[in-house]
Amino acid sequence: MELIVSYLPLFGVAALVFVFFKNSWVSKQDGGNEKMARIAKNIADGAMSFLKAEYKILSIFVIAVAILLYFKGTYETGSNGMVAVSFVVGAFCSALAGFIGMKVATKANVRTTQAARTSLGKALEVAFAGGAVMGLGVVGLGVLGLSSLFMLYSGQGWAISEVLNVLSGFSLGASSIALFARVGGGIYTKAADVGADLVGKVEAGIPEDHPLNPATIADNVGDNVGDVAGMGADLFESYVGSIIGTMVLGAAFVTIPAFQTSFDGLGAIYLPLILAAVGIVMSIIGTFFVKVKDGGDPQTALNIGEFGSAGLMVVASYFVIDQMLPQTWIFKGIEYTSMGVFWATIAGLVAGLLVGKVTEYYTATGKKPVMSIVRQSETGAATNIIAGLGVGMMSTAIPILLIASAILVSHHFAGLYGIAIAAVGMLANTGIQLAVDAYGPISDNAGGIAEMAELPKEVRQRTDKLDAVGNTTAAIGKGFAIASAALTALALFAAFMQTANLTSIDVSQPKIMAGLLVGGMLPFVFSALAMNAVGRAAMAMIEEVRRQFRDIPQLKAALVVMKKYDSDMSKASEEDRKIFDEADGVADYSKCVEISTQASLREMVLPGLMAITVPVLVGYIGGAQMLGGLLAGVTVSGVLMAIFQSNAGGAWDNAKKTIEEKGLKGTDAHKAAVVGDTVGDPFKDTSGPSLNILLKLMSVVALVIAPSIALSADEVAEYARENAPTEMISHEISKEVQVLMSTNEDGSVKATVTTTSIDNGIVTTDEKVFEGTAEEVKAEIQNLKDVKVEVITSTSDN
Repeated sequence: MELIVSYLPLFGVAALVFVFFKNSWVSKQDGGNEKMARIAKNIADGAMSFLKAEYKILSIFVIAVAILLYFKGTYETGSNGMVAVSFVVGAFCSALAGFIGMKVATKANVRTTQAARTSLGKALEVAFAGGAVMGLGVVGLGVLGLSSLFMLYSGQGWAISEVLNVLSGFSLGASSIALFARVGGGIYTKAADVGADLVGKVEAGIPEDHPLNPATIADNVGDNVGDVAGMGADLFESYVGSIIGTMVLGAAFVTIPAFQTSFDGLGAIYLPLILAAVGIVMSIIGTFFVKVKDGGDPQTALNIGEFGSAGLMVVASYFVIDQMLPQTWIFKGIEYTSMGVFWATIAGLVAGLLVGKVTEYYTATGKKPVMSIVRQSETGAATNIIAGLGVGMMSTAIPILLIASAILVSHHFAGLYGIAIAAVGMLANTGIQLAVDAYGPISDNAGGIAEMAELPKEVRQRTDKLDAVGNTTAAIGKGFAIASAALTALALFAAFMQTANLTSIDVSQPKIMAGLLVGGMLPFVFSALAMNAVGRAAMAMIEEVRRQFRDIPQLKAALVVMKKYDSDMSKASEEDRKIFDEADGVADYSKCVEISTQASLREMVLPGLMAITVPVLVGYIGGAQMLGGLLAGVTVSGVLMAIFQSNAGGAWDNAKKTIEEKGLKGTDAHKAAVVGDTVGDPFKDTSGPSLNILLKLMSVVALVIAPSIALSADEVAEYARENAPTEMISHEISKEVQVLMSTNEDGSVKATVTTTSIDNGIVTTDEKVFEGTAEEVKAEIQNLKDVKVEVITSTSDN
């Protein structure tokens, strides 16, 4: 295990080598005919132009924040100006992960379409290979960046608390880029989607992804911008955030004698990095299990890879934890075990998988929730929307109970460190989880290209089969992202409390309650900003599509022909076919791409700045306690809102697809379902997923500024005295501690610590025995004594 610790960055390098080879393999696949290549180039050019424009704006933000962080770290006790370097590296890795994913996704989509002309299995292989590049790129850059910086800083002679505070800048950089990528990408994709659907499908009556629709290319670009780059940045941020949160909490164990025998006392700090590194290997192995034959089920193939990788990770985790941590140790009077940490890790992994399956139930076609929306679409858009809202609200119950259970179980076995390691366990297989998720938009794009290139129906049937599975994997991915966000935010929250010397968050304190209420309000304001932004951008898109349908003669004439044959051009006469063909490529796709790009970049600024500035203002004006209340409020409210919005949007989307599959396009029920889906689009692809990042970003901002606003020893003591009366209203407690020490024949020391407590006349006795060298025993007793002193100072004279 010492060898793995020494070469941690190599695991990140191995993932990037795998990415290189997978990308090369995808590039060598057949790109189809000239028309397919032209469509794919339009999509790729649109995606890269958006990314270029977005990164140009974000580079200014990164430089400005890095300068502020440098001065903050330089003049702050317990920090260092190098926090700015961590921030820049984190931002760069997050942006690079998005760039790699976008590049290969826009390359894999047309190759998936071409592969679908031969077989379903070959199409799945290409689409999943593209997703694997995104997944392994994220985890590779995460492990390489974090482990390299940690090794660099550890060699500077700094205290471990300073090393971790400086390293937390990496998570801040990743979170900042992730929020802008998610919000900007979500606004982009939904502006295009809403414009394409409302004007193209409802008003003009043409199929989805039809080449006559000017917003089609922008819509396909949006799938990559939102679901590839956005989701990649989201999980990259969760991934590194959970690791850093666990490392900060693990630092509390460094001085415990049981940890001093190996890894220089840093076993609990290295553990999340080791689990992440092993997770890379298991994810790579899992990718080789994803295969399907013609007539087979792509969902089964993906499940074998995902769950097979998870099973391998469970086995590997047991051995890693057993080697990295001592069998038992005592911290603040409580005994912990390495086996307890293992169970906490499993609790996180199981909770993530179960939340994903529950999300699938509430959003999958054919299931009761979606079918209820289908039925209520028959009476109009109003009942469709009511049904969708009800499904979204009800869908919060089981995931929240699962997340709460994971928190309780992991805390029972390993305290706050257990909650953090549960988040790491949940995200250890991010490589293959993200590969499965990114496969979805690649398949969706492949279907769009098949439609626009007018390929045979069997090609579209194969891509639709892949896309249907992609919708499910996307829903599961969103559920997984929400669950991981909740645990990651809690881990970062606990790390903030430890760094800021906060022992508790007392909601009876007016300042803390005020922070709690403001925190609970923020997800609503944030969602409103995101949804209003989509509405404004969609209006501009709708007006542009209507203008082109009205003012471009060839498009206008082709639409008349489409309506004449009910969109089935195989029945068209030679003359009408000629009119239709003359409209090919006439639509001004670039104008729609430009509208989405400009709107998304303009609208993403305010929500992004709010997420960063609010915790800073509350922390410096209201203090650490008020900031703690703010984080508690935003976490609870944000998780609920994220689940509600993501699941409601997914259910609306699949209700519309179900009606279309029944051959009911153009009916009143279908029009109602399209309206519901349009309402749900910004729910599931803009505000809902962005909330995951909001609550994590605010927690990591709080962690970075924690040394500046940390409570002093006098303030901690004052806080304890203020809260002592509330603890003693109905209890009179006295404790007496006796220590009996003796020397064994081999020279080791044995200490028997007997604690006698009297609580309202009830006497209880607790006895603990410590053996070892004199220094080890004294350290164990001192550790035990510190805890007793904390309890007794507020309740007795001892």
